[in-house]
Amino acid sequence: MIIDLTHPLDPNKLTIYPGDPGLKCYGYSVHALSLGSHTGTHIDAPSHFILNGKTIDEIPLDTLVSRPALVVDLTHKKARSKILWDEDLAEFAPKMKDLGPGMILLLRTGWSERWATPTYMEKYPYLDRHAAEQILSMGVKIVGLDTISPDEIDGPEGYGAHEAILGTGGLIVENLTNLKALAEIGREVMVSIVPLSLTGCDGSPVRAFGWKAQVQ
Repeated sequence: MIIDLTHPLDPNKLTIYPGDPGLKCYGYSVHALSLGSHTGTHIDAPSHFILNGKTIDEIPLDTLVSRPALVVDLTHKKARSKILWDEDLAEFAPKMKDLGPGMILLLRTGWSERWATPTYMEKYPYLDRHAAEQILSMGVKIVGLDTISPDEIDGPEGYGAHEAILGTGGLIVENLTNLKALAEIGREVMVSIVPLSLTGCDGSPVRAFGWKAQVQ
């Protein structure tokens, strides 16, 4: 069974980060698409925040395809609360290490159920910078969330999670969905995150999906 972790790019039901362009489709059998590089379920390349960081076309596909992943249940977190290392994530450190360098960590807050509502964009739980740094120290390469950002929009602490993850060559996947369904198929899962090959771009919409790993 393949679990689709991607929100459909539906111009009538879409949450857009403030200031980003919306989605428009023109045509019939051939469509002209107008959208931002961070529209819908998407990936942030290091160059999104880091000067001279890698662009999305410079990310090797073997970093993104058929990677072991861990889904962490954070649905207990309240609106506008921090996701902390000691309180929320440290207990999963042994599992992160077991999965090895290059694994994907998926943070399930349940916020995807609020997709395309004002609450989705304004009140989601967000990742503490120290927690982001500790995650990377476990060998995690990609951090994915079912929220619009790992950081609080216009929060007083800035964009610490973005800076910590992208600044070390990591990647961020935002606006995931169906993480509950992915977790329910088993503890051992594999995930692929497939961006467009956009030359020099700081990110891309993706098709993300996961499946149960074949345990040896």
